[in-house]
Amino acid sequence: MIDGTAMFFDSEQGWGLITADALPEGEPAWVHFSVIEMDGYRELSIGQPVTFEYEKADQDGYHYRATRVLPGSG
Repeated sequence: MIDGTAMFFDSEQGWGLITADALPEGEPAWVHFSVIEMDGYRELSIGQPVTFEYEKADQDGYHYRATRVLPGSG
């Protein structure tokens, strides 16, 4: 798991992007609401800290996809 920050999230479409210094080449990871571990409506706020796991993927033009996201307060 690595620490990151939500840089974008579209609640209506259910996806967004996470940034982290530990991601290769400084690229963001694509995230889908289904991998966000929280009660209630699963979404992220811009600037919200997160801890997450990711995999290399070709997802909507992004090279990394989050596979598990634990939101922090923010």
